[in-house]
Amino acid sequence: MKTEQPILITSIQAPVDITKNLFIGFNGNICSANAKSLGVSNADTDADEQLPVMAVGIALVYSGAAVSQGNKVASDASGKAVNYSTGDYNGYALDASTGADELIRILLV
Repeated sequence: MKTEQPILITSIQAPVDITKNLFIGFNGNICSANAKSLGVSNADTDADEQLPVMAVGIALVYSGAAVSQGNKVASDASGKAVNYSTGDYNGYALDASTGADELIRILLV
């Protein structure tokens, strides 16, 4: 079983409905592809509510494709973790995934 280890959780107003375990941008929306994230959504949150965001720690994040353990990871356009190739990265994969929609541990940076 994979577990997360939150060190710092902050909150931001969610402009839209947000699902848990996705990268979140500094505006409260799902993080854009290859953009720096504020952190990872820590709960399913309705629009206009306060969204808890893990900013520091080890977070569980959905993969957007196969991810290699130990690689830098970036956000895809859906806020999911993918292997870093360009832009900003948001952490390191502590687990590998074989495809999309697998929960993997990410060491946030």
